[in-house]
Amino acid sequence: MITSVNNSKIKHVSALISSKKERMSVSSFVAEGTKMFLEADPSKITEVYISESFYERLFNVDKSKHIGAMLDVYNKLDKMQYEVVSDSVFKKMSDTVTPQGILIVVKVNVRILDDILAEYEGRPLKIIALEGLQDPGNMGTIVRTSEAAGFDFILAGLNTVDIYSAKVVRSTMGSVFRIPVVFTDDLYDAIDTIKSHGVMVYAAHLKGECSYRDVDYNDRLMILIGNEGRGLTDEASDKADTLVKIPMKGKVESLNASVAAAILMYETLR
Repeated sequence: MITSVNNSKIKHVSALISSKKERMSVSSFVAEGTKMFLEADPSKITEVYISESFYERLFNVDKSKHIGAMLDVYNKLDKMQYEVVSDSVFKKMSDTVTPQGILIVVKVNVRILDDILAEYEGRPLKIIALEGLQDPGNMGTIVRTSEAAGFDFILAGLNTVDIYSAKVVRSTMGSVFRIPVVFTDDLYDAIDTIKSHGVMVYAAHLKGECSYRDVDYNDRLMILIGNEGRGLTDEASDKADTLVKIPMKGKVESLNASVAAAILMYETLR
């Protein structure tokens, strides 16, 4: 059992939680809780940590007494290697106020833009592109909605909040394990590359030329969503084939970025 916060493994997990640079350097991130453990692909899980009290609840009772999620956790964990951590150390390494007692380190599913475009050549393709999005809750909601609406991948500029930060990972409710993400340090160049593959680009914009409901969406499309406060930059807006607006009544000037993204993504299903 690990009983010290100075243990090298504990320090490694803490660094992954607190540092984007560390996550990027090893292409791994941390996810906590039973749901996230059950949602994760076992082949992508590189480390598993459980608290001492969680271990006792799981393994120091008859297996027949486990039902639901706890039985699923038991069966999955029984086939894996894991480290037991004292409750005090686990609480310090956890990013949540009330830790559930299980934490995993997961490899990022790194995707290259050219590879994923080649994979979808000649096929329907739906992409959501994010410029300057900063709120973890918005990012997490967009990741979940992207999966739910059948989008194929997310394109994220480097000035966008880290999708693998602890808060974003929690708010995705497991979708982070399944929706591919392509990171780019030149969003505008990436958009041009995508457009060259016959993808139409629609941008959510207050100066939109038409209502989102009046657009005939192509089956190869990309939706652009900008920063929560500033919206899309002129450079990004200029890349769009069509600027679309979401009509609003009252004195509301704009919608939350994740709400706008959800409206547009689901509209493409009609």
